[in-house]
Amino acid sequence: MKKQNKMRTIALEETYATPKFFNALAEVEKRDLKGAPPGFARIVEQLIDVDEGRIREMDQAGIDVQVLSLFSPGVEQMDVNTAVDIAKDSNDFIVNAIQAHPTRFGGFATLPTADPQTAADELERMVKEQGFKGAIINGHTKGRYLDDEFFWPILERAEALKVPIYLHPTIPPKPVIEASYLGNYSEEVSTLLARNAWGWHIETGLHILRIILSGAFDQYPNLQIIIGHMGEGLPFMQSRIDDSLSKETIKLERMVGEYLCENIYYTFSGLNYTQTFLDLFLQVGAERIMFSTDYPFVPMENTRKFLDQIPVSRSDREKIAHGNAERLLRM
Repeated sequence: MKKQNKMRTIALEETYATPKFFNALAEVEKRDLKGAPPGFARIVEQLIDVDEGRIREMDQAGIDVQVLSLFSPGVEQMDVNTAVDIAKDSNDFIVNAIQAHPTRFGGFATLPTADPQTAADELERMVKEQGFKGAIINGHTKGRYLDDEFFWPILERAEALKVPIYLHPTIPPKPVIEASYLGNYSEEVSTLLARNAWGWHIETGLHILRIILSGAFDQYPNLQIIIGHMGEGLPFMQSRIDDSLSKETIKLERMVGEYLCENIYYTFSGLNYTQTFLDLFLQVGAERIMFSTDYPFVPMENTRKFLDQIPVSRSDREKIAHGNAERLLRM
């Protein structure tokens, strides 16, 4: 039986996967995912389960709603035809989960970004026909970023539909890894440095800066983008960025920090660190922060407990737990 929680929780970076996606991913990465570390088998089970097993874990942790998104690296590194096929299959997969559990799940649409017009149409299909809450984009598309006007049909459609894009980390392009992450240490350390220890987050923060500096938010002023991991390092650097990039230099309508406070939302994504949260909170305020657990990579109960102890008022805690998501995603 579902626990009765006094405070509703909507979690926004909660991933799933399909068997078809894993097969396609193995082909792209030229490796057999069955050879992954033993603990990964359990992760795969959790990713594929969008039914009673996941809901049972949600109940145990006190999570009311998960907005589901496809496991990174998503379809962004696949060829166009494969990306279109896997995106539609993945979206239809979670349609069934949402229909089975409409009060427990929502969805972010997977988009074949390599074909921006098809991606925009797929976003519209999922929002208008299936009630999806926005889109998930996993970083660059084979080294191309969203500041490239090639991708702007996606941004334009998201703004028109009044839904956000969740920009999730992915590993840096291969030349960046070779130039910046290989060093006088083991391959294991290099891999982690380029991923969750550093590279994922810096990559995503830089991606957001590229979007801002391209003028995309001047072109689409109502567009909203969500990023995770307490802001991917941007809150710490926000004042420094504004000091260094004057309005006269960037030739935009606002300062970079204004876009960061007016067009970007931020989630926890498993960074359960009070100091990091406070930096984000002091920079952007409670109205721009939303809850997420980074399931299944961080135990849901850990982040749920962290939410209860962050040093904010009850009103701000409720905005973060559910109020901001309800407003942004119209839930």
